Amino acid sequence: MKRFNARGFTLVEMMIVVAIVGILAAVALPSYRNYVIRGARVQAQTELLELASLQEKIFLNSNNYSPSVTTAYDGTAAGGLGRTSGQTNDGRYDLSLDITVPSQTFVLTATPTSGGSQAGDGNISISESGRRLWGSASW
Repeated sequence: MKRFNARGFTLVEMMIVVAIVGILAAVALPSYRNYVIRGARVQAQTELLELASLQEKIFLNSNNYSPSVTTAYDGTAAGGLGRTSGQTNDGRYDLSLDITVPSQTFVLTATPTSGGSQAGDGNISISESGRRLWGSASW
């Protein structure tokens, strides 16, 4: 009966594998990070559209827009948009509402939270007329 000598990987083979994995990681990680940032931006845009829709419902009920993002929603201008934290659901953007007295126009803005992964991504906003801006460009 023959005995086979079990032989493992050589140091050179292991170094080649480590180098290949390093190159793949160097290419994949920035792409993944950009994907996460784009996904969070799209989520913030969706939430702004939902809040703008709530504002329109409030305007139909009371002929004024709600002045608050964080007050409880009651369907009238006396209430708010029902966001308890003042942030998007994932917490990557702070929400603000700019109302022009006498509550006939509004601009909802999502600003990246400081120190988060979205920092430097630019503000996203939508107005009562449907105008959508990201930084200084349209969506």
